[in-house]
Amino acid sequence: MTESEKIEKPKIDIKRSLLDYAYLFLVSGGIIAFDQWTKILVRENIPLGGDWLPDWLSWLMPYARIRHWYNTGAAFGIFQDGNLVFTILAIIVSLGLFYYFPRAERRDWWLRLALAMQFAGAIGNLIDRLQFGHVTDFISVGNFAVFNVADSSISVGVAILAVGVLWTERQLKKQAREEKQGG
Repeated sequence: MTESEKIEKPKIDIKRSLLDYAYLFLVSGGIIAFDQWTKILVRENIPLGGDWLPDWLSWLMPYARIRHWYNTGAAFGIFQDGNLVFTILAIIVSLGLFYYFPRAERRDWWLRLALAMQFAGAIGNLIDRLQFGHVTDFISVGNFAVFNVADSSISVGVAILAVGVLWTERQLKKQAREEKQGG
């Protein structure tokens, strides 16, 4: 037996991978569709720099509003004029998430949800960058930077990931203590 024959190659479960990608595309596809739809509504109905709220919510205007804005930087308006850098970064991150997703354990639903949300946010803003050279933003709350559904998806995905990691670590420590006490 040759040395190369001794090395066992991992088996790829195509059915499992297809199901994993179906989940990724279902979750992220819904978020991307919602993100793009809201951006189209804003671009078509509110002039750049303009604000909008329904009359019955006009009391919120100083604190929250729909404001048509655009951004050539990262999420929440940081690092302006970095569109090319963030376009390349979004492509790299999206490819990395796409590659890693089927390798995430199915029992780690929080990880899979977080990855799908981050993938959706990256793709949602990448579509804008490639199409317009900037990202359309429209959610304005107080003095915070104007953002969009894709930015929110990335942020919530990161929060889910952080909470999930902390929860898993806590469970593993608890399990180790129980095994130590029982053994």
